[in-house]
Amino acid sequence: MEIQDTKSTLQVTPRNEDKIKKIWKTALILLAITVSEFIMAFTMDRGILLYTLFILLTIWKAKYIMMEFMHLGDEAKPLFYSIIVPLIFLIWLVIALVKEGSDIFLMRW
Repeated sequence: MEIQDTKSTLQVTPRNEDKIKKIWKTALILLAITVSEFIMAFTMDRGILLYTLFILLTIWKAKYIMMEFMHLGDEAKPLFYSIIVPLIFLIWLVIALVKEGSDIFLMRW
């Protein structure tokens, strides 16, 4: 029985500058959105405008994260819409249920 000598070799691939630029661009866009949310939280009065802006910016960040980190930006548009459209209807459903629940509560008193 022979002992087999196995040597593992490490192959270093060169840096892909395009991917690095894309990662930094994504990080900076998400940072800018987060900083704008942070500034709005401490400078604007609480109200429907602030809450609407927070919801819209959060959905925008979620869309951007899905497009970049989940690689849905490179996929076919029907796959993207099969994820986004149900999310929009789910948000609409939650808003409608909260509204109806509060109306029924008010009608009982």
